[in-house]
Amino acid sequence: MNLTPNVEGFGQDDQSWLASAHGTDNAKTITLDTSAFTAGTHYPNGYFPSGLPLGKITATGKYGPYNNASSDGTEVLAGFLVTAIAAPSVNTIDPQGAMLWHGAVVEAKLPVAVDSAGKTDVAGRISFF
Repeated sequence: MNLTPNVEGFGQDDQSWLASAHGTDNAKTITLDTSAFTAGTHYPNGYFPSGLPLGKITATGKYGPYNNASSDGTEVLAGFLVTAIAAPSVNTIDPQGAMLWHGAVVEAKLPVAVDSAGKTDVAGRISFF
């Protein structure tokens, strides 16, 4: 058994997209499907950024990047990644994180824009400012 502390650093987490703390206290625990993301697009700095729009992949129950043009379940916006998560070195490791599924966000500060269809998906649960 190894009880040595492990410290991981990947820059400052930018949560300026959160319009309030409402909803952060009961964020949903999720698993990201790393293979569904593109390294240079979704985690160019070695981590999945806070505020990343997510959709639930129907076949696996894991989460990938929201994409209204998909047909695997990720075409429905489910919520936003609450805190940044280090991206694994291989796309077969799927990290866990927390998803904001209700609350308020500052649209202009999201790392990836959300289209009108996505806003409709979360209407009544997430407000955009």
